[in-house]
Amino acid sequence: MMFPPSLRVLAFALLALAVPAAARAQVDTREGIYLQNQIQEMKRDIQALRDQLRSGAAGSSALGAARPSAPPPTGDITTALLERVARLEDEVRKLRGTADEEANLRKRADDDLTKQIEDLNFRIDSAGKAPAAATPAKPGAPVAAGAVPAVITPAAPAGKRTAEVAMQDGSAALARRDYPAAETAAREVIAVPKSPRAYDAQFLLAQALNGKKDYQGAAVAYDDTYNRARTGAHAQDSLLGLANALTSIGEKRAACATLDKLRAEFPTQRADLKDGIAGARQRAACH
Repeated sequence: MMFPPSLRVLAFALLALAVPAAARAQVDTREGIYLQNQIQEMKRDIQALRDQLRSGAAGSSALGAARPSAPPPTGDITTALLERVARLEDEVRKLRGTADEEANLRKRADDDLTKQIEDLNFRIDSAGKAPAAATPAKPGAPVAAGAVPAVITPAAPAGKRTAEVAMQDGSAALARRDYPAAETAAREVIAVPKSPRAYDAQFLLAQALNGKKDYQGAAVAYDDTYNRARTGAHAQDSLLGLANALTSIGEKRAACATLDKLRAEFPTQRADLKDGIAGARQRAACH
């Protein structure tokens, strides 16, 4: 059976609208759900119109029919549906533009955060490589004849701990707020090539540096922890720690970008971190 040209045009328009909307609209948003509901409703209207046309054609062509059925008034219905298609197309374009704008803003925030972390790394590396000022020897009394100058013997290195023992000692030191000891244990584990506890040690190092109030070093360590495993067990804690460290050194804009990244990467945040995240946003004056 041939359908009227206007109905065929409407069907093609509905198909062209439904495919991109279903493929690209974010169905977890109110706008996406609204558009999908509208499309489903239009599909039902189209099907009802087709059924009406079929029943009308069947009634007019059946042998022995008592009376030919009048053609259904499809003009007004088709016009109304075409207008709804046009409105939905406009809403799809707006939704897609909003999604693209949010993606661009998130990318700019990530790029800005990456640059600030790189600047912190550079400053810390530069400070660590600065040569220590040489202390000139003070002229003293002449050495008595036959006296043997004292020789300073370096301390013998302590026996190396296994990674597990070092992590246990470091965690215990962190719990009692012995941050230098925790830092030493963490660096000891990190220095071992391909250590299976390097990820945990990196997070321990960040916590130790934060406890020492070395916020620049803590920011870099938290960022390194996150980059080691972006979906790992310490990922959310690392982003929160990074945001707090950035706030402590006055980088509030970067801190807010980090918290936005935490919300984007982990829409379902751990319950034990929600209060800390809310406090971090307040301290950084995030909008």
